[in-house]
Amino acid sequence: MANFSKSNVPQFSVDVYQNEYLPEGGVEVNAIVTVTATGGGTMGSVVAAPHLYSPGQGPSAAVALMVDCSGSMDYPPTKMRNARDATAAAIDTLRDGVHFAVVGGTHVAKEVYPGGGRLAVADATTREQAKQALRRLSAGGGTAIGTWLRLADRLLATADVSIRHGILLTDGRNEHESPEDLKAALDTCAGRFTCDARGVGTDWEVKEVTGIASALLGTADIVADPAGLAADFTQMMETAMGKEVADVALRLWTPVGTTVRFVKQVAPTVEELTDRRTEAGPRAGDYPTGSWGDESRDYHVCVRVPAANIGQEMLAARVSLVIPEPDGTVRNLGAQGLVRAVWTDDMTASTSINPQVAHYTGQAELAQVIQQGLDLRKAGDIDGATAKLGRAVQLAGASGNADTAKLLAKVVDVVDAAAGTVRLKAKVEEADEMTLETRSTKTVRVKK
Repeated sequence: MANFSKSNVPQFSVDVYQNEYLPEGGVEVNAIVTVTATGGGTMGSVVAAPHLYSPGQGPSAAVALMVDCSGSMDYPPTKMRNARDATAAAIDTLRDGVHFAVVGGTHVAKEVYPGGGRLAVADATTREQAKQALRRLSAGGGTAIGTWLRLADRLLATADVSIRHGILLTDGRNEHESPEDLKAALDTCAGRFTCDARGVGTDWEVKEVTGIASALLGTADIVADPAGLAADFTQMMETAMGKEVADVALRLWTPVGTTVRFVKQVAPTVEELTDRRTEAGPRAGDYPTGSWGDESRDYHVCVRVPAANIGQEMLAARVSLVIPEPDGTVRNLGAQGLVRAVWTDDMTASTSINPQVAHYTGQAELAQVIQQGLDLRKAGDIDGATAKLGRAVQLAGASGNADTAKLLAKVVDVVDAAAGTVRLKAKVEEADEMTLETRSTKTVRVKK
């Protein structure tokens, strides 16, 4: 593992879990790669008392808070009030010295604070000024989220900082720009800042909010009751303040003749990374993972290797972690993991599935069948939806994903969890269905 002079850069380690044994003619190698960052040194203490830290205590950071101010935020009026309170709570959680701005979002994006195309620097005075500015926020107008993101990007780019982060709150569908406009904005912002997205109430589009978080490597969630916003915003900002290094990429090197079938994050959520690869020299590619604090995540790597004879072995892939340097080069973070392939005629060895691989294959399928089941339910295909959601209940039970099992039980009546026998509920609260869809990608780790 690497050792850095900067006390606030975490140390990274990589662990590989796999069954390296293949039968004669076997060509597919699966591995779970656990990446852990520890000892950044700032996180716990800063979160506990953000104001006690001078600007030098944490990594330099900039945060843009994007608050939906469209007309629908007035129905009910508590929604806008709760959004203002939540944003104020998030501002209170900013560490001294962090650059920040508040953006009001309608069919256009407006600078609420500090204005003038710049960012404020958090201290007692600017926090108070920002909260005063929030009191003037009122609801009116449409929704064009791409414009909010582009303004946030311009503002965040004005600060020379190591961590750039956005928090976006919406209560409605993105009706005042085309899906292409939103996608173009996300493509522009990807890799420039990370962003957490939240939908408040039940009138927004789950795939829009989760799509924003996915593209910008942040988290997505529903806050069905606006009263829960302040706690959620505080938690999000605490997590953002705990990030210690940005733009970490998972670098995968594979030998000649080997192809990468897929790379996906599988914990704490399922996130497909295969198509986000950028080439990094001969036979190597980088997959973006965003910003890290003290945390651990799991990735599923699947490669196809050339078939070989019994007794042969090869290095199927090498995993390392890199971050960009200001001069355009990258720095290797020193941790690496090796994925191996060994051909054997021992049937027991070559047919057993590694428990980590089996578990996460199930968790990825769980996320997929929930999505498919809910889409079929919306399309009126009751039999199809029942089959998919039944399989979801079975997978959630078998893997010990109790949170997802609870959410499923609000959408289906479970007859036999082990067999996956369910009946669709005749009446489902919209908030329950949206919560299940929004959180469908959340996974549980293997019980050690």
